Amino acid sequence: MDEEISIIDTKTRNEKIKNFFINNKKYLIVIFSSIILIIFAYFLLGEIQDKKIKSLAEKYNNITINFKNSNNTNIKNQLVEIIKEKNSTYSPLALYFIIDNEIQTSNEEINQYFDIIINETKIEKEIKNLIIYKKGLFNSEFETENNLIAILKPVINSDSVWKSHALYLMAEYFFDKNQKQKAKEFYNQILSYEKSNEKIILVTQKRLRRDFSE
Repeated sequence: MDEEISIIDTKTRNEKIKNFFINNKKYLIVIFSSIILIIFAYFLLGEIQDKKIKSLAEKYNNITINFKNSNNTNIKNQLVEIIKEKNSTYSPLALYFIIDNEIQTSNEEINQYFDIIINETKIEKEIKNLIIYKKGLFNSEFETENNLIAILKPVINSDSVWKSHALYLMAEYFFDKNQKQKAKEFYNQILSYEKSNEKIILVTQKRLRRDFSE
């Protein structure tokens, strides 16, 4: 008896499942088709991204290899194109290449390139902090103290591994301008910050002993 009831229940359940698929055939086809399209789009997008990165890598490598024999204007335009691609690896490399080889002489334009990478490119937090620090380093030769502090503020006010580097940059900036009191304030911040870089601490202590001892 129990076996017969079990068989009937199984048949009833199977019938319900069958009817569900029949009654919802159109919806199920749409759902399954959508899933297939999403999976296809995901792998297609990944393939496109891989090809794009390979293309950027090839473009950047060709620029660096052929730099000495190429026209600077053409090189600059290609590097700017790479920056505007907003790639986390090759956009910063393109900017550093421009700066290191003095391909672009306009400080304003170089700062615009920095801002594309800092504000518009998806990069890891500490890589972003490093690039902010490098922007500060670049600007330290000509910017006012207020503008330089504004550039470095996101790093100085953070718990970044680059914080002590930014503090040291500001300290040296004021020291070079013979504003020793302001410089000392930043040197002291380095010593009081428990996560300061060891090498930065050593050069700071050396500076204080040599130039601030009374």
